[in-house]
Amino acid sequence: MADQPLVPPERNLRELTVKALILGALLSAVLAAANAYIGLLVGLTVSASIPAAATSMGILRLFRRSTILENNMVQTAASAGESLAAGIIFTLPALVMMHAWSGYHWGTMTVIGILGGLLGVAFTIPLRRALIVETDLAFPEGQATAQVLKTGGIETDKDHPEYRPDAEAKRGFRMLLQAAAIGGTIKLLESGIGLLAGGIAATKSFLGGRWLFTGDITLSPALLGVGYIVGLNVACLVFMGGVIGTLIGVPINWLVNGDELMRLAGVSGSMADWSAQDWESLAGASWQQCRRIGVGAMMVGGVWSLISLARPLVDGVKASLHAHHVSKTAEGRALRTEHDMPIPYVSLLVLLSIVPLYLVFLYALDGYPAKFSIAAVMSLLMIVLGFMFASVAGYMAGLVGSSNNPISGVTIATVIVSALILLQLMGNEGMAAKLGPIAVMYLAGMICSAAAIAGDNMQDLKCGHILGATPWRQQIFQIVGVVAAAGAIPLVLSVLDRGYGIGRVSPLNPEATPLSAPQASLMRDLSTGIFGAGIEWAYIFIGFALAVVLIVLDQVQKNRGSSFRFPVLAVAVGVYLPLGLSVPIFLGGLLAHWQRKKSGGVESEGKGLLLASGLITGEALMGVLVAILAVTLPGKIPFLRDLAAAPWLGLAGLLFAYWYLARKS
Repeated sequence: MADQPLVPPERNLRELTVKALILGALLSAVLAAANAYIGLLVGLTVSASIPAAATSMGILRLFRRSTILENNMVQTAASAGESLAAGIIFTLPALVMMHAWSGYHWGTMTVIGILGGLLGVAFTIPLRRALIVETDLAFPEGQATAQVLKTGGIETDKDHPEYRPDAEAKRGFRMLLQAAAIGGTIKLLESGIGLLAGGIAATKSFLGGRWLFTGDITLSPALLGVGYIVGLNVACLVFMGGVIGTLIGVPINWLVNGDELMRLAGVSGSMADWSAQDWESLAGASWQQCRRIGVGAMMVGGVWSLISLARPLVDGVKASLHAHHVSKTAEGRALRTEHDMPIPYVSLLVLLSIVPLYLVFLYALDGYPAKFSIAAVMSLLMIVLGFMFASVAGYMAGLVGSSNNPISGVTIATVIVSALILLQLMGNEGMAAKLGPIAVMYLAGMICSAAAIAGDNMQDLKCGHILGATPWRQQIFQIVGVVAAAGAIPLVLSVLDRGYGIGRVSPLNPEATPLSAPQASLMRDLSTGIFGAGIEWAYIFIGFALAVVLIVLDQVQKNRGSSFRFPVLAVAVGVYLPLGLSVPIFLGGLLAHWQRKKSGGVESEGKGLLLASGLITGEALMGVLVAILAVTLPGKIPFLRDLAAAPWLGLAGLLFAYWYLARKS
């Protein structure tokens, strides 16, 4: 029997209020901007539910009356924005990278985001009872968010004679702001002023040039926060991927493939005459080839995640249909805490979405003779694959949490399946070779958005189930968060692309370090490769083999009952990313493990999550602000160039953030 919710069904508290709607929409846009930045930087996103809950409690305390259910509604909308950012940044930047779009089109991106997000909400509604009420899935972020919200009390009424300010809620909000200020200040000193270096790198040759070493570290407090939140297991695997792709892959590739790398890097002549820049070019060419190992591992990992979830998915759908049938035949009305948005309304929403879906695909295929029939096929694929993958994402969120949810794997599977289907229908000659990958990326953008929203929304509904929220009201707030974020994300991406460059050098600010956008780069390579641009399979095949080894290791650990697992996608992302990004993530994971082992309590962990979230949010929002200033005031910001102490000052900034997180958590 399920535990009694904090607010029982017969008690009605304020939930759906005007101030909650406005605050939820604003926080959704802000956290979407922060997660877009960090996701484009490192290829990982983290759940925003806990910082959203803390921020909501701090702001709603300014009003005379507020309730825990109101706070829950705000964090529901806000975290939907963070999730939609992941769905969009993992896919749609590929359209700019493949030159299908000249820039980030607000109208098209907003429509794609809203359609994918709304369907993600709709697909999770019939799954709520099956996955939350009738199973023992953990939904770790949902439970943690509920604990954070409980610290603020059930109801605040400043007019009540016995009212006392809640010191715990104020302290949590203050910690979040303080950590955000530290992360933002370090980012300003790095990207805005240049006093701190953004990273330290070194390339050296040994054994007479036969062994090539290259390594780096990104000096980012936000990445410490990412590592702290995802935990030691995932942080170790991302770092392991970095070691495989850079510290092992680069020198071995140089050893066995030196002539090809010299050609690619444009280096010739005698080794004795090569400059440091020549060696760096060789190391860069070697790494660019080795990172394709990560592509192969991601492909196998994405397919494996779907295969391993086939049975739970079927069982979950069966349980949902059974629960709906029972609810229709039961006498009386459903309890307030079990009242979802009515299934007929959900079905109508899905059916009505087919019309705009069809129009979007017609737009993507403009100029293709058979666009009407192909658009119909794409719309059907969106409904079928969207529901299947949203169900997978919802189930995975219950198992491993939203932050560890392999949305990338879902998207890879979408790109491969839809590209192969379209290749059969359209061929790869003439206009089809150009428009096919574009249509695939439109579909991937919507399905990835739906899956990301589905996973995060199931976490929010779990939190609401613990607290005693009304599900249909929570589902409305999920839609509010989707719409608010869908309008904000294209503007943020446009600013970031101009200020830093997304997967490419910024034409307006060529000296800035581009945001790597690893997933979007991978989606571009997969879609264009399948349609005939060509995929270099040698390194991808190595990635296939690596993935098989990891799957075997993961199954061994699973059978042993070990808590340390080997999910393929975490290692694959580490191979694909620069090593420097994985180093602070690893340090953050180590710190989290040490702190949790030392304290052994949830309270300390909750403080650490708030501080880590603050570092991420502060650096990310400052990164967006610096990009805006770089675009609107080019050459006007005083920037210190070639400062000899900048690397050491940057390292000092990272160590300070590490000390702060260790001391305060």
